[in-house]
Order: sequence, then C-alpha cells, then structure tokens
Amino acid sequence: MKNRNQSQNNLFRLVFAGVTGAMVCIATSVFVIPLPTGGYVNLGDCFVMIAGYLLGAVYGAFAGGIGSALADLFLGYSIYAPFTFIIKALMATVVYWIFKFATGHLEKVRFLAMIIATLCAEAIMISGYFLLEICFYGLEGAVANLLGNAVQGLFGCVSTVIFYSFLSKTKLSDKLTNILCSR
Repeated sequence: MKNRNQSQNNLFRLVFAGVTGAMVCIATSVFVIPLPTGGYVNLGDCFVMIAGYLLGAVYGAFAGGIGSALADLFLGYSIYAPFTFIIKALMATVVYWIFKFATGHLEKVRFLAMIIATLCAEAIMISGYFLLEICFYGLEGAVANLLGNAVQGLFGCVSTVIFYSFLSKTKLSDKLTNILCSR
C-alpha cells in the first residue's frame, strides 16, 4: 500500500509540475512588456520562482526549466532553450532552498527570506545569461544585454514577492503545499 501511495504522490507532483511548467511558458510568452532599450520583460520568472516555492527543488526546477525552455522555442530563441532550462531550473532550486532554510529556522523572517531568495535567483539569471551572451556575442554584446536582463530580474523579484504574498494571505500556498506533500 505504501508503494502505491508513493507512486500516486509522485504522479500527482509530476502532473502538477507539468501544469505549472505550462503556466511558466504562458507567463513568459504571453504576459510581455516591451522595453525601450529592446527586448522585453515578462512574468515568466515570477512563475519559475513560485514553482520553486510550491513544488520544491526537483519538481519546481523541472517546471521552471521546461516551461521557460519551451517559451524560448515558441518565441524563436531556440539557441537559448537548453541554457534557459539550466538557468531557470537553478533559479527554482535556489529559491526553494533559501526559503526553506530561512523559514525553517525563523518563521518571522518569511517575507525577508522571500526577498533574499528571489534576489539570489535573479542574480543567477542575470549572471547566467551574461556568461552565455559573452560566448554568443562577445563581451560588448553581453554588456549591451545586461540592462535588459537586470530590468527583467527586478521585475521578476517584485512580481514574485507581490504574487507570493497574495498567495500566502489566501493560504492557497499552504493548501497546495499540504496537498503536494501529503499525498
């Protein structure tokens, strides 16, 4: 009986991760705000980090990485897709571990932990794409894209803190976490 419950639990988490990955893809490719410097910001990072908070390191990384990589493929940035998968998976993983460590020790620092976790995750995004773009475009090209990535990072931090704070107030995140962990 225990193996069956564990199999159902893993299947439920995998399905929820797939749905969350689809939400990441849609948030990345549909909810887009163009930047005057070229490029755009989107809500994708918000959903990547929410995936990390709700699904944990493994399933959150899967959802964030797959969803973001699919968005790259759909939007015509296929050369970025494998690197995006790694960068976004790392973001979800870092958010989960920092948030879990901080809130496990002091529940009172939940809001501060969320801010620190999102800033660290976005630092991974900015530095990851900066290093990748050095390889693709040289140092000058990478520096030219740095501002756009930094704006995306700031937008990701702010939108995640607002969205997750809302989820926390409605207790939806606790209910989802209980469902995902207890099944």
